[in-house]
Amino acid sequence: MNALSWPTWVIHISSIVEWVLAIWLIWRYSEVSGEQSWRWLAWGMFPALVGAMAVVTWHYFDNIPQLEFLGLVQALMTVLGNTTLAIAAIAIYREAHPKKL
Repeated sequence: MNALSWPTWVIHISSIVEWVLAIWLIWRYSEVSGEQSWRWLAWGMFPALVGAMAVVTWHYFDNIPQLEFLGLVQALMTVLGNTTLAIAAIAIYREAHPKKL
């Protein structure tokens, strides 16, 4: 656990907590507003959360070589997450502007 300083750990952990909270709030907004496309955004955020958790796990175990694959998992989840977020943005736009696309 010595791979990162305490302030860096605080930032990493608080970012994960904030991301979980954002996913939950977006999901609730979808329920309250009835705009189902916002659920796509919540699901679209999930790969980025998985990637963040993977790299934090690797850091927790002092970046040992046996867990180096978690860096690759993080990178792949970032690409997947960016793609799913773009798809979610399109879905939200289409729901809000059905005649434009």
